[in-house]
Amino acid sequence: MTIKTMTRLNEIHQWLEDVLSSADYQLDIASADASFRRYFRVTMQDKTWILMDAPPEKENTQPFITMATFLYQHNVHVPKIEAQNTQAGLLLLSDFGNKAYLDELNSDSANRLYSLAINSIIDIQRCPVDAIDLPHYDHDLLQQEMDLFPTWFLDKHLSIASPDFLQNTFDILINNALEQPQVIVHRDYHSRNLMHTAENSPGIIDFQDAVVGPISYDLVSLLRDCYISWSDQQLEQWINYYLSQAQQQGLLINISTARFTRWFDLMGLQRHIKVLGIFARLNYRDNKPNYMNDLPLTLNYVRQISAKYPEFHQLHKFLTHQTQIAAIQ
Repeated sequence: MTIKTMTRLNEIHQWLEDVLSSADYQLDIASADASFRRYFRVTMQDKTWILMDAPPEKENTQPFITMATFLYQHNVHVPKIEAQNTQAGLLLLSDFGNKAYLDELNSDSANRLYSLAINSIIDIQRCPVDAIDLPHYDHDLLQQEMDLFPTWFLDKHLSIASPDFLQNTFDILINNALEQPQVIVHRDYHSRNLMHTAENSPGIIDFQDAVVGPISYDLVSLLRDCYISWSDQQLEQWINYYLSQAQQQGLLINISTARFTRWFDLMGLQRHIKVLGIFARLNYRDNKPNYMNDLPLTLNYVRQISAKYPEFHQLHKFLTHQTQIAAIQ
């Protein structure tokens, strides 16, 4: 353990002792994520909390605090902030336990868990956009995200030059995103960021990068998850469930299933192109190689959707015939 790590742990312990008015607690590693944040589980007698450690020189806790407070006030099931020290980058949160959706999903549980998760998406989408100041998923941000694909996946990972048609592909995907109704978007709504809780499941975490953006985004993050996949028949069933619930709540009025499905498919294509770049960047820049295990499923989604729509024929051909890409299974 480095001196810097020991100093940080001492800072954490001093703050916890002040907050809990006791040193009689246990501190255990709960998880880490793709950023510089770490999470600890704090146990004292029969009570537990989650401590977020977000070093202020690396992470800004304010977006998390702002979003957590807003969603909690609008009855979305996010952690309650029990205590905070923004200067030190420390938050004490209510504990949703250790049952991530990814570990709980199977053929028996999927319908129930996804129905609950879809209901929560609609809860988020019903929140008033004008009641909180969030970034917008605009043209520049969508472009910036997809640029990670040629930079990190094609060039850095595979040493392949970016094809000439790629920007035209990106333009189609950007237009698809911008033509949709714009709502509050979690932006990383998938099975590792949903906790199966005893009451009011799911507990939703990792929402600090929320934006105002396309209405299909969170649903495609959930249903075309980079960590678990389902049949087209199941996806169609869950898309229809979402549409029926959304329309009952005044969302997506007069939007056909066919139109929404196209929005959904192309939104997923944008997301998965971006994620291929992110996974490669996490490996090469941030020394987090485990995400490379998730490249095949993510790439398969891109191949699948690019094959479905004629306007992405060149992309599908490129992914199929480039030897280095075709070899990723």
